[in-house]
Amino acid sequence: METKRTNKEVLIQGLKKMGLSLLCMFLGPTLIYIAFSNQEKPLYIPILIIGCLICGLAIFFAFKGLKTILDSMFNN
Repeated sequence: METKRTNKEVLIQGLKKMGLSLLCMFLGPTLIYIAFSNQEKPLYIPILIIGCLICGLAIFFAFKGLKTILDSMFNN
């Protein structure tokens, strides 16, 4: 009978994705705040779009990271 163990390589990949998600969670709202505080500048729209895309990436990487971490614990 084999004991189930956590796959450490997959767990590290999941933690890296979660770290990237955390970085995006701070960077995205910061860019959105900067864009809204400088609405008269010509780069208002591009910075706002980039901020929204980074917020979307934060959600994407959070889900991928959680799935990877759970796969490392429960898959063979």
